[in-house]
Amino acid sequence: MKNKLTQEQINELLKTLKARFEKNMNRHKDLKWEKIQQKLEANPEKIWSLYEMETTEGEPDIVDYNKKTDEYFFVDCSPESPKRRSLCYDYQAWDARKANKPESNVIDKAKEMGIELLTEEQYRSLQELGKFDQKTSSWIKTPSQVRELGGALFCDRRYNTVFTYHNGADSYYAARGFRGILKV
Repeated sequence: MKNKLTQEQINELLKTLKARFEKNMNRHKDLKWEKIQQKLEANPEKIWSLYEMETTEGEPDIVDYNKKTDEYFFVDCSPESPKRRSLCYDYQAWDARKANKPESNVIDKAKEMGIELLTEEQYRSLQELGKFDQKTSSWIKTPSQVRELGGALFCDRRYNTVFTYHNGADSYYAARGFRGILKV
């Protein structure tokens, strides 16, 4: 059944997430894993989304916490863009391709996984926690005024600098995927 994990899968995922959390405390100072695990166990649909992030090699980890809303922010923290690549930006761009259509698009893939694309601001914040996408790039949430003109935005890190670029939304590359964010 889709969106349903076995207890063994859940336990293994929680074990993996806890180990990553403890290994990377610089990403989430002053947070306690026990509270996070309680929140996850109360939201099984979020566990399923994290499982999807993990199985596509996103290496999700907590990078922020909002005290007002009591939300933890899990983001794909893999060194390179997760293994959800060769996708154009959205369905409209995918549908417009007449030849060599990719498997899917990042907007639909993220929605299927129950996550959102990072905004440029979120991507840049992630880059303050480490060096990501030094060989790959990641689509980011594109402002409507850019998308309406046929474009889409992506980011990467080169020369120790984070760059934001543009491409036609219908383009896709083996080295370009997307990073997601999940609020729990």
